[in-house]
Amino acid sequence: MAQFEDQIKTLFANNSRQAGDWQYTVPSPQSYPYQWLWDSCFHVIIYSYFDLGRAKAELRSLLAKRFDNGMVPHMIYWKRGPVIDIDWGRGRDVSTITQPPMIAYAAWQIFQKDNDLDFLESVYRPIFHYYKYLINERDPHEKYILGMINPDESGEDNSPRFDGVLGLPPVHRFDENLAKRIGLVNENIKCKFDAPFCMKNFFWVKDVPFNAIMVENLQRLVYIAEKLERGYDAEYFSRKRDAMIKAMRALMFEDGFYWSTFGENYQKIKVKTWAIFAPLFAKLLSRDEAEILVKNHLTNPKEFWCPYPISTVSVNEPSFNPKDMWRGPVWLAVNWFVYQGLKNYGYNEEAAALKEKSLALIAKNGFREYFNPLTGEGLGARDFTWGGLLLDMN
Repeated sequence: MAQFEDQIKTLFANNSRQAGDWQYTVPSPQSYPYQWLWDSCFHVIIYSYFDLGRAKAELRSLLAKRFDNGMVPHMIYWKRGPVIDIDWGRGRDVSTITQPPMIAYAAWQIFQKDNDLDFLESVYRPIFHYYKYLINERDPHEKYILGMINPDESGEDNSPRFDGVLGLPPVHRFDENLAKRIGLVNENIKCKFDAPFCMKNFFWVKDVPFNAIMVENLQRLVYIAEKLERGYDAEYFSRKRDAMIKAMRALMFEDGFYWSTFGENYQKIKVKTWAIFAPLFAKLLSRDEAEILVKNHLTNPKEFWCPYPISTVSVNEPSFNPKDMWRGPVWLAVNWFVYQGLKNYGYNEEAAALKEKSLALIAKNGFREYFNPLTGEGLGARDFTWGGLLLDMN
């Protein structure tokens, strides 16, 4: 394990970048040479094990390009290049969509290491306004479930959860999927970035992982507000968290699963992806519900427990493809979320097995973007940072 830790430190040293006074980490120098929202939150978690100063710098740079309305964009182009050179409609330095709200979790991770109240105070205002943006703009009718305006906001760009809403069949080409998502970027520009009034007409999915991550992050935000003696804020975010938990149960839960939904009638998207395990991360399930989910589905080799778990899509789904990004391959951030969920419910043996399988993937292939769950083959980008999350699987 010590050798593995040294490899992570070397990887992060090689992927670290400077832009003026700002420091950030690229997920992969060749394939992803910019800064991403939830990637940077993962980087903070990883840095917190060996360089707290760098963890703080990572979070500060992520918050530096927030919008006036509080939104933190999912991409920051500190130095624009030919890779992912998309016109997002707002200059050349940022995207105009967001990503799963892991920022409060990352900030609290830092605080737990050194109890630096001054740092918490320095980042609290932009964090506060980011979560207020999500609450106000992504839940305009106060149903207490947040909407996404593009599959890319899930962090799982081409996940089959979004096929039906995009008008795509379970099996299609990657370029067909990308064209649909770029079309939504263009609609967002035409809408003048008005998510609740305009973009909801083109894509408005209430995604389980996005909302489960929000629930868990609101809890971290409550902790932060309490530490900073902002009692009214803590009470406010606690109420919102409780309301989200109730709403997700009422509008997403059916037959033992939380399903992502779309449309004003909350039509359930019944495609089995790793999203069904995201509620474990936010402790949304009863003990009995968690038992059924873990024993019957997570550790089921006919669904998610492949030779190298976990597949991001159930093997028995028609959309399953072990080599196609979010349509089957193993992603180590997903394994991290599921690991934390397993620990929440006391499934320590299953968590340990998941960690060992994840370590085996890195040992076999190095730090790759994703992996074939059937063979363990490394796929996608090289020198990819998410493998460092194994430091936090303890």
